[in-house]
Amino acid sequence: MLQSQLVAKTLREAPKDEVSQNAILLTRAGYVDKLMAGVYSYLPLGLRVLNKIKNIIRQEMNFLGAQEILMPALTPKENWQTTGRWDEIDVLFKLVGAGEKEFALGSTHEEVVTPLVKKFAASYKDLPVSVYQIQDKFRNEPRAKSGLLRGREFSMKDLYSFHATEADLEEFYQKAIQAYFSVFNRCGLDSRLVEASGGTFSKYSHEFQVLTESGEDNIVVCNHCDFAQNTEICSLKSDQACPKCSQGVVLVKAIEVGNIFKLMTKFTEPFEYKYINEQGKQQPVLMGCYGIGPSRIMGTVAEIHHDDKGLCWPINLTPFHAHLVLLDQSQKDVANELYGDLTRTGWEILYDDRQESAGSKLKDADLMGISLQLIIGKNTQGSVEYCLRNGSKKGLVKINEVENLLTQTYPHS
Repeated sequence: MLQSQLVAKTLREAPKDEVSQNAILLTRAGYVDKLMAGVYSYLPLGLRVLNKIKNIIRQEMNFLGAQEILMPALTPKENWQTTGRWDEIDVLFKLVGAGEKEFALGSTHEEVVTPLVKKFAASYKDLPVSVYQIQDKFRNEPRAKSGLLRGREFSMKDLYSFHATEADLEEFYQKAIQAYFSVFNRCGLDSRLVEASGGTFSKYSHEFQVLTESGEDNIVVCNHCDFAQNTEICSLKSDQACPKCSQGVVLVKAIEVGNIFKLMTKFTEPFEYKYINEQGKQQPVLMGCYGIGPSRIMGTVAEIHHDDKGLCWPINLTPFHAHLVLLDQSQKDVANELYGDLTRTGWEILYDDRQESAGSKLKDADLMGISLQLIIGKNTQGSVEYCLRNGSKKGLVKINEVENLLTQTYPHS
């Protein structure tokens, strides 16, 4: 893509109505645009990153054995009344359609997926089964804040599993935990599994939290073992003994990037969803749910992976494989040829062909944070200056060796 044709432009100053780092950086770098509090448009660069996150999630869910579906965002009031949540969920967007019929925009999809799966999995032979979707969700947050971390419209992957036995649910639950760790790791996030209140579902649910001073959650963790609990259920204070290893715990801030629940019969009972066992008797279907927010991951990565110059995208999420920056117009033919050669062989290149000063181009390249920068100037003379945006590697490479550099940087592309 030619940067001169890119719809979005970078901003020199931070938007005045944003306070969170992710919103400031993503807006300044031309990845998102704020329509109103908690609602953002994803611009070409931002959409590329969001889709890469979704594809990583999709790969891990498919490997888990789940099947992708897409459920309606517009849902009937009757389904929410069946579970008693029409009046319980205070962030539910409600609207009235033709004939005074009432609907809700999906903030979550248990009320849709449970009767859906009931139609097709009625025997022990049909279980277990798991389905997931990636879709925008809507929540009437009274105080939408923190950029992409707490929105009124946001992207969500929700996975639902259905089981005949608790043992089978537990087995899938543990596999889902490992799949989630893999997702976050591939997105460049070091996550902790944190016990949280299970509410009416079970004693505990689990959250996946990324430790950062910019986090909005408080969790108690032990740095000597895997103990971690949300402060909503944990009464321990800093330096008190860990219940697992007796070492001192600490109170830290974190961003929640995923959560999982053993729902048991919380939703299958209201919809009278049972299966026929091997003896021909009806038995309750057990259920689990597992959520990850792709847009929330994007915001969290921006919070974690940046410096004072701008964004620093992890290799797997960078919107383009390389940012080709032309600093000297006398080398334009060289840059044009390199851009053409690389794009023809399948590499995704953002080419800064603009008539701007070298300083402006380099500042924009750092702000946008594409993982690999390729710089052609008057002093490169048949070579390309390269640097990884995270500062881990830089140098000169001959033009005919640039593709080898890309292959080394992105071995799985």
